[in-house]
Amino acid sequence: MKINHVIDNKGIVCGKICCTKIENFGVNYNGNQVFENVNLHIHCGELTAIIGPNGAGKSTLLNAVSGVYIPDEGTIELNGADVTRMSEFRRAKFIGRVFQDPMKGTAGGMQLEENLLLASRRGESRRLKWAFSDGDHEKYREMVARLDLGLEDRLGTRIDLLSGGQRQAVTLLMATLKKPDILLLDEPTAALDPKTADKVLKITDEIVSEQHLTTLMITHNMRDALRYGNRLIMMNSGRIIADYAEEEKRELTIEVLLKKFEENADALNDKVILG
Repeated sequence: MKINHVIDNKGIVCGKICCTKIENFGVNYNGNQVFENVNLHIHCGELTAIIGPNGAGKSTLLNAVSGVYIPDEGTIELNGADVTRMSEFRRAKFIGRVFQDPMKGTAGGMQLEENLLLASRRGESRRLKWAFSDGDHEKYREMVARLDLGLEDRLGTRIDLLSGGQRQAVTLLMATLKKPDILLLDEPTAALDPKTADKVLKITDEIVSEQHLTTLMITHNMRDALRYGNRLIMMNSGRIIADYAEEEKRELTIEVLLKKFEENADALNDKVILG
């Protein structure tokens, strides 16, 4: 995925403009310093893969961006707006998120197209009457047809009756239905079988490229981290221990990444190596 120059809806060339800024970031958890003085700038349209062992701080970082955790130090900006102290609820209209668990991110007892309707109203007042408009059914049918998962004729099916892969793909559609300022992918394929995981990642790659979405993707799979995105960050113990831009990333191999992990011996574990 190569995004050098992307024109946003204001006509600005944003391929080199920073859309997300995390500066002097610090988090204390139960008296322990999880992050200290972390700085990370994400360019518009950039898909950044984040790898690291369990406990490296990957999910904590995404939770801080989404507003689950409020940092003890530093600031977080999305498209120039300081959201550091903004609640998770208020921040949700700017952020799309896909979780590791396919059961999250959707309303299991509601129909597929009802979930898509909810996603299309993200950030709007709950006092407004939410109802299907003319053309919604056909629009949603075309939307899910591109997933090639046989869902276009199952819009009336309850979400909790879908397979894990189908549900995760729908969650991705929902997270990107209203273009977010940033898309957060927290190990989105970890609970899927390899074949389904590969399909979901390819769909993700297509959507991110087409919409020029600024994206952070956590993965334990080194091959996926090398295959997808145009930047790779390695974390350990709440620190960024390596940051590879697009040209450097093209030259990376699993052997190089393993060597970097070996330099930080406590980061090495089978889950990171094997994905």
